[in-house]
Amino acid sequence: MALAIIIFLISIASQASINMLLTTTMAMPLSSETDKLALLTLKDKLTNGDSNVLPSWNESLHFCEWQGVTCGRRHKRVSALHLQNQDLGGTLAPSLGNLTFLKKLNLTDLNLYGQIPRQVGRLKKLQILSFQQNHLHGEIPMELINCSSLKKIDLSYNNLTGKVPSWFGSMMQLTMLELGFNNLVGNIPPTLGNLSSLDTLYLAGNNLEGPIIHALGRLSNLEYLSLSTNNLSGQVPNAFYNLSNLQVLDISNNKLVGPISSNLHLAFLNLSVFVVASLGACSALTELYLDANFFHGNIPSFLGSLRSLEFLGLSNNSFSGTIPYELENLTQLNALDLSNNQLYGKVPLGGIFSNITVISLIGNKDLCGGIPQLNFPPCPKLPSNKHKSSRKKKIILISVIGGLLISFIIFVSIYCFMRKPKKLPFLPSLEHKYLRVSYGELHQATNGFSSSNLVGTGSFRSVYRGTLVHFERPVAVKVLNLQTRGASKSFMAECKALGKIKHRNLINILTCCLSVDYKGDDFKAIVFEFMPNGSLETLLHHTIEDSESTNPSLNLMQRVNIALDVAFALDYLHNDLEEAVVHCDIKRSNVLLDDDMVAHLGDFGLARFVHGVASHSSSDKGSSSVIKGTIGYVPPEYGAGGSISAKGDIYSYGILLLEIVTGKRPTDGIFGEDLSLHKFCKMAILKGISEIVDSRLLIAIDEQEGRRVTQQQNIKECLESFAMIGVACSEEFPTQRMNIKDVIMELHAIKHKLLP
Repeated sequence: MALAIIIFLISIASQASINMLLTTTMAMPLSSETDKLALLTLKDKLTNGDSNVLPSWNESLHFCEWQGVTCGRRHKRVSALHLQNQDLGGTLAPSLGNLTFLKKLNLTDLNLYGQIPRQVGRLKKLQILSFQQNHLHGEIPMELINCSSLKKIDLSYNNLTGKVPSWFGSMMQLTMLELGFNNLVGNIPPTLGNLSSLDTLYLAGNNLEGPIIHALGRLSNLEYLSLSTNNLSGQVPNAFYNLSNLQVLDISNNKLVGPISSNLHLAFLNLSVFVVASLGACSALTELYLDANFFHGNIPSFLGSLRSLEFLGLSNNSFSGTIPYELENLTQLNALDLSNNQLYGKVPLGGIFSNITVISLIGNKDLCGGIPQLNFPPCPKLPSNKHKSSRKKKIILISVIGGLLISFIIFVSIYCFMRKPKKLPFLPSLEHKYLRVSYGELHQATNGFSSSNLVGTGSFRSVYRGTLVHFERPVAVKVLNLQTRGASKSFMAECKALGKIKHRNLINILTCCLSVDYKGDDFKAIVFEFMPNGSLETLLHHTIEDSESTNPSLNLMQRVNIALDVAFALDYLHNDLEEAVVHCDIKRSNVLLDDDMVAHLGDFGLARFVHGVASHSSSDKGSSSVIKGTIGYVPPEYGAGGSISAKGDIYSYGILLLEIVTGKRPTDGIFGEDLSLHKFCKMAILKGISEIVDSRLLIAIDEQEGRRVTQQQNIKECLESFAMIGVACSEEFPTQRMNIKDVIMELHAIKHKLLP
């Protein structure tokens, strides 16, 4: 009996072991089968059912051998899914959430659309998640909070909306969070300051607003921080002093204010490890971008102590004062951009300032000195101390001699004035600034104003190419047609404007001539830099069949750069001068291009000074009743007798942008009373950008071999954004038109998207 019981128990135990073994054996195929089915469903959604895509994903191979699939050795479950740089063009299936052993998920640049499925929150073991560079939309699913093992999240370059989720602050394993270039709104959530392990935070290119939160100063392991191209305001928090490991800081293209010296002095000084005796010897910061904000005051000299800096961008702010010589100490610096500020005084000679190819100083007032290649005027010499003792004697002597000389000059002037048959008018603003030339010199320089040297004509002037002995490069000579009514007034207006302004994107005046020709008639001319690539009109509207045209069609990047150059010029004229200048004649023929295809705005014959951009001038000289402008570009309020303002230039600029993107003149035959270039583009944008853009741009997209559909889509989106800017600038009512600084920011975003 006992033996029977023992045998029975043994049999039960054996059966249990067998059942357990069978259960284990059966469980593994079932789990693997779940992954297989999930992948097949995922393929169907990713490829829109196209069986020719992902051909290895079929029954003839084990799914662990499929392209981009990696399985664990023990359980043969999918542990990694890595697909990128393919034009799949589908959506993400909810079955993705069944791959519960998944640790790495990388679906980058697959031209995906739709929303991120909430089932992703079931991937509890997930450590790396990347859906970068697709067309995903909707909000970031809250279920991601369940993926507590996540270390890296990259959802950048999509069309995601909503706010930056505050619950990201509970994902304590995160080392990288990249949400840049989406359509996220709202403030930066303070909970991000809880992510103590974070080394990369990329929130650039969204619509975030409000201040930069102090909580970011708690991210002591942060190495890369980019908040650029948003609408952030306020000052940079002093709490940044805790970011001792920071290597790249990019907060450019925002609305930040305040002098840097009071906000970031302690912050950047503490980026160095100072247990070190020598100042700034161990700073970790390599890239610092503060461009396109509202910073003012002096450039702080302590920046010279950040010895590891390789890139420093401070352009398009309101910095004033002199350039600190301490910047010469930055021996690792590869690029320095101080352009478009209000700097003055002597330019340093040492360090990076000795290499013209890696510094940009354009758009600053009254800089002098520096290396000869910068072409700045020499700085005035200060009197030495040894001469101060004899200053009184010299002053007395000079006064006596000066009095006699002035008396003599007055006498000669009166005598010559009485003998002159004709009076030469006074040239405002240019009397002592430029070298004068005679009519004879210009006659010789242009081969007698030969028609073979004629490069352009207008209502008031003819422009000739020529060569003057005083200048190394060819020049453009604008000869005024004084028989035309208003020509003299145009000449005086242009001289007055150009005598007060100087900018990289404005035509630079070289000299002038007020004289009489060989017949004894009055002669007026202005000499400018010659622009070898001609006008935008020639580049936009020449035809391929035109045998005389040697210029190829402008590509999209060139057109965006030209639009940016003109925007920079307008921003300078409207916002950076004590007395704002309204150009009053923005059009294609007044945009000229140099050797490097940099655009320069010219022809200030209709320019007017106003007492501020916001206030419309009410004086007679600002009345639009005397402004003719150019048909097609003149803002509607001028036609109704309204006053000139910067908003009028914005309208003309908007029409110019629409002409650039469509290739159609505003006076094209298809336009009439009921249809303008503005209305044509505004209606067509809703139907599809390809309906209105210059066909040469679409041909360029289609003919480039190897170009991915994703890149084509990016280009079409850029074209749409470009056209929308033009429409927004050329609205009928001035108050509805875009601000020029917003235009610059939007064009920068388009340019950034076009970069490889």
